[in-house]
Amino acid sequence: MLQLPPLSLYIHIPWCVKKCPYCDFNSHQKKQDLPEAQYIEALIEDLSADKAKAQGREISTIFIGGGTPSLFSASSFAYLLERIHSIIPISPSAEITMEANPGTLEYDSFAAYRDAGITRLSIGVQSFSSTHLDKLGRIHDHQEAIVAIQRAKTAGFSGLNVDLMHGLPDQSFEQAMHDLDQAIALEPNHISWYQLTIEPNTLFYSQPPVLPEDEQLWHIFIEGRKKLAESGYQQYEISGYSKQQTPCQHNLNYWRFGDYLGIGCGAHGKITVPGEQLILRTTKIKHPQGYLASLQRTTEQRHIAQDDLALEYFMNRARLYEPIPKAEFEARTGIHREHIQKKLLPAINKKLLQEDSTHWYLTEQGSLFINELLGHLM
Repeated sequence: MLQLPPLSLYIHIPWCVKKCPYCDFNSHQKKQDLPEAQYIEALIEDLSADKAKAQGREISTIFIGGGTPSLFSASSFAYLLERIHSIIPISPSAEITMEANPGTLEYDSFAAYRDAGITRLSIGVQSFSSTHLDKLGRIHDHQEAIVAIQRAKTAGFSGLNVDLMHGLPDQSFEQAMHDLDQAIALEPNHISWYQLTIEPNTLFYSQPPVLPEDEQLWHIFIEGRKKLAESGYQQYEISGYSKQQTPCQHNLNYWRFGDYLGIGCGAHGKITVPGEQLILRTTKIKHPQGYLASLQRTTEQRHIAQDDLALEYFMNRARLYEPIPKAEFEARTGIHREHIQKKLLPAINKKLLQEDSTHWYLTEQGSLFINELLGHLM
């Protein structure tokens, strides 16, 4: 029987100063003054239209992503959060994350964002090498990245993530480790460390850069993960490392197959409807011009097919390095555990998965061969 999980809210701000050549997110280069006030009102209308989907729940986490959300003023976010709370109550203990980029115009406003109600910052550093930042098309340099992290800590953000990539164009093992050493030295409580991948519909896809060989990428990953562990950062998901048990609560709700509303250009949502035994996926209008002009911003609302539910659940759950509760699987999918036992048995026999009466456990081998594990659920 389906049960209502916790509810999160994702807010998408689609504009950037410059489109990075590796980015496949729904972002648009800022070419003129931003319609900030108009877009904030559109977000409020968007959430109001989705209010019934909350089904009486409060919002437990909020993530403001982009694009570059910090192009908007702190006063706009203060107003937006106030209006959100009047539509769907925000939990007093809610984690409210905003993505921000290094740069003087942005980090000078960090204290104001904190006062506006943002509780956690995620700073898109990507590298502490000005050479590699230039190759990635970033508009900040290594010194601005360092200052941004320092300013965020001074502004009172105890919740602070540094976004860092490895496997960059022409990056050596030593350079990748230097980036990681610099991030660790600045002592954020969370580091998102992940490999650059070349995605379709990006400049890097049509004009591929020279990336490190697979053997070197593996060496970077193994040694980097060891370095993070020795520095007190626990890996709790594929690319997430946190100190003092401070994982990103918003991402945890995603990976535990929780619910989330998505507002803003191209935002996605997932909503459970227990009374109808349905789980819905929603998508909003992608382009800013169309989004702002429309009164009906949801472009797609589809049911997750019963045959796909177990796969989708495990696709999310396999990102986390924690036991998978069988009771949670039943509550979040409406499927009895015995109904997938036959599909999981080959994965258990191959030592990709272990189990006891209450949990499944992803093995070390399973975490390295997730696609093979998921293949048994297709």
